[in-house]
Amino acid sequence: MVYGGEKPLHFSADEIAFKNLVYTPNAHTVKVDLDKGEKVKAVMQDIQYHPVTDRILHIDFYQLFDDKEVTMDIPVRLQGNSPGVRNGGRLLFRNRKLTITALPDNLPDFFDVDINSLKIGDNILVESLLSDDFTILQPDSTVVVQVKTARAAIEEELEDEEGLEEGVEEGAEGADATEGAGETAAEGGEKPAEGASE
Repeated sequence: MVYGGEKPLHFSADEIAFKNLVYTPNAHTVKVDLDKGEKVKAVMQDIQYHPVTDRILHIDFYQLFDDKEVTMDIPVRLQGNSPGVRNGGRLLFRNRKLTITALPDNLPDFFDVDINSLKIGDNILVESLLSDDFTILQPDSTVVVQVKTARAAIEEELEDEEGLEEGVEEGAEGADATEGAGETAAEGGEKPAEGASE
């Protein structure tokens, strides 16, 4: 069904006709070809599947008008390799979709986010994706993706530091014990010498 116009438009089609639209992470606008040769521009809003077979039962489309803004969730795609991740950091993909409002012709299929310069402790915010073509509804300070120090790396560093401290302490204790043993041996050695002189 297509809604958003003056009245809802009902239509039917083979399931295979929706394959490229449904089984993709991208957001697509489509042209629905109705029985009377009428074509309407629309975007998929909702889909219902059969609970057992997972076959498509029903799809709702929202009709688009060139002069009327529409609100949509647009997927985010990460591009490149983060040096922070290569150095042991952990990539956190905080927002895989962003909600935008735009005219139909300005709707992107996805946001491409370049992470090639993302080091440990760095992040990419919504404010870096702003455009005059659309309005992003999430706050500008919203984190899209970030690289944090991996917990395992921190724990390993702490264990290494503790091991070094323990080694130093054990070395110090060993040195004290050796010094004490040396004093005892020296004292023990002096007593027989004194006894011999008497």
